[in-house]
Amino acid sequence: MRTASKFIFAAMLAASGVAAASAQPAQTQRVMGQIEKVEGNTLTVKTRQGEMKVNVTGNVAVFGVVKATLADIKKGSFIGVGAMPQPDGSQKAIRVMIFAETQRGTGEGHRPWTQPGSTMTNATVDTTVGSVDGQVVMVKYKDGEKKLVIPPGLPIQQYVVGDRSELKAGAHILIVAAAKKPDGTLEAGRVNVGRDGIVPQ
Repeated sequence: MRTASKFIFAAMLAASGVAAASAQPAQTQRVMGQIEKVEGNTLTVKTRQGEMKVNVTGNVAVFGVVKATLADIKKGSFIGVGAMPQPDGSQKAIRVMIFAETQRGTGEGHRPWTQPGSTMTNATVDTTVGSVDGQVVMVKYKDGEKKLVIPPGLPIQQYVVGDRSELKAGAHILIVAAAKKPDGTLEAGRVNVGRDGIVPQ
């Protein structure tokens, strides 16, 4: 009986180990650069880190990135703001992106961002008013709200629904999270493409 119990216990441990391994989040890679060539579903991208190859899925979502203004940030807009926390608890914007309506809810919430000490807030605009420091925007997300200050002259970008034909040589692109496959290749289901000289950030 003891031998059988030990066998069952060992099997349970092995099974839990497999479950834990399968629960590990998939690794991702940020890819930012210019497309050099397109071969079937494979994009060859020139980045600061060197050349990267990314396979896009058959149903890849393509979003154009265009210039926008403060006037485009309205009550109800869903925006993403990279910012630096201020002593008064507000967030001073260093990057502002207005999402397309089809992207509403993407990455909703407040969390650390890519730059040291910075934050990213994806949320819905509640109010927006001018001040001496710039535009003050109050946003709400499912777990709270934040006060964002957008300094005068800060570039603002906006996503618009695009299509696969925009993935061509010369286009500046940003893939926020290309999945790293077990064989080391990269795969993306969404690509942001700059329009009219815009470089997606």
